[in-house]
Amino acid sequence: MAKTQSAMTMRDALYEAPGPKTRRKMVVGTVISLAAVVALLAFVVYRFWVTGQLSSRYWELFSWRTTWVYLGRGLVGTFQVALTAGVISLVLGMLLMLGRISHVRPLSVLCAILTNFFRGVPSLLFIYGFFFVVPSLGFNMDSFWMLTIPISLAASGVLAEVFRAGVNAVPRGQTEAGLSIGLSRWKVKTKIVLPQAIRFVIPSLISQLVVVVKDTALAYVVTFPDLMQNAQVLRTNYDALVSTYLVVAVIYILINYLINKASVYVSHRMGVKIIR
Repeated sequence: MAKTQSAMTMRDALYEAPGPKTRRKMVVGTVISLAAVVALLAFVVYRFWVTGQLSSRYWELFSWRTTWVYLGRGLVGTFQVALTAGVISLVLGMLLMLGRISHVRPLSVLCAILTNFFRGVPSLLFIYGFFFVVPSLGFNMDSFWMLTIPISLAASGVLAEVFRAGVNAVPRGQTEAGLSIGLSRWKVKTKIVLPQAIRFVIPSLISQLVVVVKDTALAYVVTFPDLMQNAQVLRTNYDALVSTYLVVAVIYILINYLINKASVYVSHRMGVKIIR
C-alpha cells in the first residue's frame, strides 16, 4: 500500500480516473476531432492543388544543395542568437529574482517593476525600440545585438519569475533552520535555497528556450540573416510562398521538439517529475 501511495503523481491526487461513460465520451470526442482535423487538412491540400501551389516548380529548389546550404547558414545564425540570448536572459533573470526577494525595499520594488515590464512588453516592441530609438541616441549596434538584447530582456522577465517560483517551492523550514545555526541570509540563499530552487526549475528553464528560438524569427526587423530571414529571401527569389514557409515551419517544429525532449530527459535524470 505504501508503495502505491509513493508512486501517486500530482495528477492522480487531483483527478479521478474516468468511468466507462466518460471514457466512451472521450473516444467519441477524439474520433470527431480527428475527423475534423483530417477534413481540414484535406481542404487545405485541395486549395493548394487548385491554386497551383503543389506544382513541382515551387518545390524543386529544395532538391538543390545550395538551398540547404543557405538555410543552414540561417540556422547557424538562429542558434547563435538563441544561445547568446539564453545565457544573457538566465543571468539577468537570476539577478532580477535576487533583487526582488531582497530585504532591501527599494531594490525589491525596482526589480519587481523591471520584471513586470520585461514580461509585459512584446519582444517585437523591444526590437523596434533598439532598431529605431537606440541609433537616434547615437549608439550604433550590429544587427546581431539589435536582435539578441531585446529577446534577452523579454525572456529575462519570465525567467526571473521561474526562478522565484523555484525559491518559493523550497520549504520555508530550511531557511529557518539555516538562520537558526547562525548562517547569514545571503549564505542561506546561496548555499541552501538556490541549489534546490534551480534543480526544481531546470526543465522550465530549458523549455523557455523554445520561446527564445521562436522569438529569433523576428530577425526580419533588423535584417539579421537567421533561418526566417534567409527563408524570406528564398521565397522572394523563387516566388515559393507555401513550400518555403512549410519547410521552415517543419525545421522550427523539429528544433523545439528536441528542446522539449531535452527538458524531459534532464528532469528524469534529476528526479524532477513533469505533470502531463
